[in-house]
Amino acid sequence: MPGVSHSGPSASSTETGTPCARKKVHFGSIHDAVRAGDVKQLSEIVERGASINEVDVLHKFTPLHWAAHSGSLECLHWLLWHGADIMQATIRGWTAAHIAAIRGQDACMQALILNGANLAAQDDRGCTPLHLAATHGHSFTLQIMLRSGVDPSVTDKREWKPVHYAAFHGRLGCLQLLVKWGCGIEDVDYNGNLPVHLAAMEGHLHCFKFLLSRMTSATQALKAFNDNGENVLDLAQRFFKQNILQFIQGAEYERSDPKDQEMLKTLVEDGVININERDNHGSTPMHKAAGQGHIECLQWIIKMGADSNITNKAGEKPSDVAKRFAHLAAVKLLEGLQKYDIDDENEIDENDMKFFIRHGVEGSTDAKDDLYLNESDKTDARMRAYKKIVELRHLLEIAESNYKQLGGITEEDLKQKKEQLESEKTIQELQSQLEYERLRREKLECQLDECRAEVDQLRETLENIQVPNFVAVEDDYSCESSKEKREVKKKVSSGGVFVRRY
Repeated sequence: MPGVSHSGPSASSTETGTPCARKKVHFGSIHDAVRAGDVKQLSEIVERGASINEVDVLHKFTPLHWAAHSGSLECLHWLLWHGADIMQATIRGWTAAHIAAIRGQDACMQALILNGANLAAQDDRGCTPLHLAATHGHSFTLQIMLRSGVDPSVTDKREWKPVHYAAFHGRLGCLQLLVKWGCGIEDVDYNGNLPVHLAAMEGHLHCFKFLLSRMTSATQALKAFNDNGENVLDLAQRFFKQNILQFIQGAEYERSDPKDQEMLKTLVEDGVININERDNHGSTPMHKAAGQGHIECLQWIIKMGADSNITNKAGEKPSDVAKRFAHLAAVKLLEGLQKYDIDDENEIDENDMKFFIRHGVEGSTDAKDDLYLNESDKTDARMRAYKKIVELRHLLEIAESNYKQLGGITEEDLKQKKEQLESEKTIQELQSQLEYERLRREKLECQLDECRAEVDQLRETLENIQVPNFVAVEDDYSCESSKEKREVKKKVSSGGVFVRRY
């Protein structure tokens, strides 16, 4: 930030350079105390009548701006607690959140967000803190803002989104982070430029390759024209970006020949071509497979005994071509370099801090704080913070007690009352269900008694029907027996009987 990055305390505070001696310096203004991170003198200066939102003469910064600029977290907390205006802006329209984004003060940014900072606030160019963090490559600060729910697709006055700024300035880490959070990379600015146009214009090869890999059609992206009728190749030529030109021309050359593995196998096996045969550029099939990252094809070519040490007219081995096109798996296969990791570099683990460290140039992480406190200063700051917690807890207990005495209901009381009402409602529902089941049981018992009575009546009726029939059957049987006896007697008497006497 011009005119601000190297500014420091006034003459009264520059007599000593060590952190230990800084305690003995008496600062002449509230801004100097904040820049030095001296919360005690900040408090004393405010008690003497200084305004907590006082604007300095040179930069038009308030103490809160300076706290966000220098990374003086304790002073920033103190200022916010005592009512500093979090939305006050500089001449350029920068709030404290804009300054924290520019400087990469992620801890200060988090504190500002918790205290209600407006991350949608725009400066005189229409830039939000999100645009500025992406511009300066502060991935941690950018991630904190994205986690707070800010829209990653907000545009400035040129219709540039944060992804345009990240591509233009070559911030690979920020670019990957924005894409992960849903920022579109196929939207154009007011000149019709895609982010890939801006990356090509500035010669940021890693960003250029990443954007191409994430677009719907890389071929269409290379052919896409802006409002001036220029595609990425035209822009790279106009701004003399040889790395982009080499990549585009190489990619077009690699795409110009067929890569059908089955056809290659047939041609080699039939003896039509040699496995190490070269084309006009001196490239073998292994060069072309390495340039496209075709791992299966490379494995087959190696198995067929192809020579991996052949160089093309550019003096490149197949492994060099794989490196040029960032096909790390092909590099490892060809050279066996363990230092190359096959993991997808495009995927971001937001909990993996090492990801941001790996991109030390294009994906630079947040800058270190300007303030370097010794262990004693840090211990004192932690003790002050803890004392403040104890004090606030005590004040909170008193305030809750006063509130209850005045008849107020706290959130905890409301929660307990709500839980009690829900419990009572549940009990009432269960009791109603129990009463319903009791009535239903009584009804079923009545029906059961009626069925039993009906069964008894039917059984009695059945018995009454069976008894007369049995008596009638016996009478008929007795009548028939008497009749048979009479007939036998009659037959015997008519024939006579001979009785022998002795």
